[in-house]
Amino acid sequence: MFDSIRVAAEPRMAPDVLVLGHFQGEGPDASARGLDSGGVIAAAARRADATGEAGRIVEAFPDRKADRKAAGRVMLVGLGKRGGFTPGALRSVAAAVGRRLAVTKESSVLLHLHPLLKSAGADLGRCGIALGEGFGLLSWSRDEFKGSAGDRPGRTKLVLHTSSGALAEGLGHGLALADSANLCRTLSETPPNICTPAYVAAQAQKLARQTGLRCTVFKGQDLVKHGFTGLINVGKASENKPCMVRLEYRPRGAARNAKPAVLVGKTMTYDSGGLSLKINNGMRGMKRDKDGGCAVLGAMHAVATAIRPKRPVVALLAVAENSISDEAYRPDDIITYRNGVTCEITNTDAEGRLVLADALCWACDEEDPAYIIDLATLTGGVVVALGSTYCGMWCEDDRLRGRIEAAAERSGERVWRLPHHQEYRDMMKSDVADILNSNPDRKAHPIQGAAFLSYFVKDGIPWCHLDIAGVHASEGDKGPFIKNSATGWGVRLLAELLDGE
Repeated sequence: MFDSIRVAAEPRMAPDVLVLGHFQGEGPDASARGLDSGGVIAAAARRADATGEAGRIVEAFPDRKADRKAAGRVMLVGLGKRGGFTPGALRSVAAAVGRRLAVTKESSVLLHLHPLLKSAGADLGRCGIALGEGFGLLSWSRDEFKGSAGDRPGRTKLVLHTSSGALAEGLGHGLALADSANLCRTLSETPPNICTPAYVAAQAQKLARQTGLRCTVFKGQDLVKHGFTGLINVGKASENKPCMVRLEYRPRGAARNAKPAVLVGKTMTYDSGGLSLKINNGMRGMKRDKDGGCAVLGAMHAVATAIRPKRPVVALLAVAENSISDEAYRPDDIITYRNGVTCEITNTDAEGRLVLADALCWACDEEDPAYIIDLATLTGGVVVALGSTYCGMWCEDDRLRGRIEAAAERSGERVWRLPHHQEYRDMMKSDVADILNSNPDRKAHPIQGAAFLSYFVKDGIPWCHLDIAGVHASEGDKGPFIKNSATGWGVRLLAELLDGE
């Protein structure tokens, strides 16, 4: 919605817009009343629609002829109830203000929120991050593929002013994290005729050149050499050949034996279902079956540009297109992974777990990881179970799970733990091989995916599986997101997790 956003100190000239806050059931605080020119703010606060609900805006228009220092427009925005306030609420507050600014086209905005936030005992830095994320996520545009018949609305260069150093620093960091999430969203939105496995690899190489990451792309005979059996079989029906992308961030001064955090992303650039063809309109939107990998790529952007943790970080993107030809892998095929596990194929539309297994094996064998986190749009079952409110999480390591839950709380990207149990692993056993890739019995459908993946993680290595199928895309205009579009889910959670390591 904006051409660009930057943060600046309080302006010397009167801003176009002054943004003030108030809590539900409270009027403007003393600081806001001190900025009231001609009583217009107090009058606006008395209106029936000035409820103080989070994101509810009422406007006032000072007489600039009478007071040249006054803003042309005042937005009095609700912050919700004081007692239940958290910094995360400011993402939706920023989105509400941003949506209004996108309409008014005003560019100079003074955020005078810090006195009120401070009075509520809020951490101004965290508040700034949430505000920056809200504005930044809202600014994302998907106009890239509009042509001569499409509309390209004019976009404002937005300048956010504040006199609070802590709030300004947080705003800058939040905008940087939003940039990383928006990189993920743009790649997610890129259609499959453009975003092939080779295109994903090229984007990873481009990111590496821009940020100093190391990038290796395994393809062709390299896949055979390293035993990437899942990628070879899932991707062999397509003329767009599969690859494994490895990105590495290594901080200065890191010890040679420092264990990396390993991030794994399912990156199916398109999923037709293979020979187990998706029915009816089931293929619509399958360009986003790569969103686990897109999130990992966005997280690596954040690692290299905004976070810069002391721990090494490795990303593995398992990239393929699940297509149909006489080369396609079949139900009844049996494939053998590099760790010796044999897998009977029962459903070629359960392909994501097959390529993730390659990445998990490599991570355990070659990376000596401190922990592994994989992200994948893996099952429709998790959408049935949790809707679009929570991401499904499987993690049996208490310490890693606690850190992920804390990062989810800070980022607003919610996770909900689902169970591991030997009975679920037993559901994946095959009569003719070690395991099968999909049990025809639909019981515990989202757990089946996690149970399958567990066969490719070595005992003793902390591991978390995140099924993002319900949260990776937005169905409507809500908060900083727009309908039928990618959310960039996972980028900010991973950034929060890695920040300070």
